[in-house]
Parts: sequence; C-alpha cells; structure tokens
Amino acid sequence: MHKVPFDAPLNDKDSETQTYGCRQNNPDICGSNGLVGICAFVSDDGICRKPSRAWKKQYAKLKGLYESKE
Repeated sequence: MHKVPFDAPLNDKDSETQTYGCRQNNPDICGSNGLVGICAFVSDDGICRKPSRAWKKQYAKLKGLYESKE
C-alpha cells in the first residue's frame, strides 16, 4: 500500500472511520504503523482502520468539496 496525501480526493473506500491508503502526515510516528489488521501498509486490502483524530473532520471537508462539484 502507498501513502495518500491528507488532502487528496476521497476514494470510494474512505469513510469517517477508515482510509484507503495511509493519510498520516508522518507515518513513521503513527502508533499503528505496521500493525496487522490496522495499518494500510501491512493490510491486504490497503485500508487504514485507525486514521488520525483529524481525519473525521477532513473527511467531512473533502466530502463537501466533492459533493458540491457534482
């Protein structure tokens, strides 16, 4: 799995509680980095199941931007 910029457009697998790919600004200091079943870098599906606390707000912002363009 790869790193995805925090402000990149939403993926259909993104939600308030998970991200497709790692959206951490600094994955090296993430407490979940490398944890099987949680970290996008080691999960078969590439899903981060414990995004940063800021992600929920960013998700809402990105969702609003995306929906306003439709």
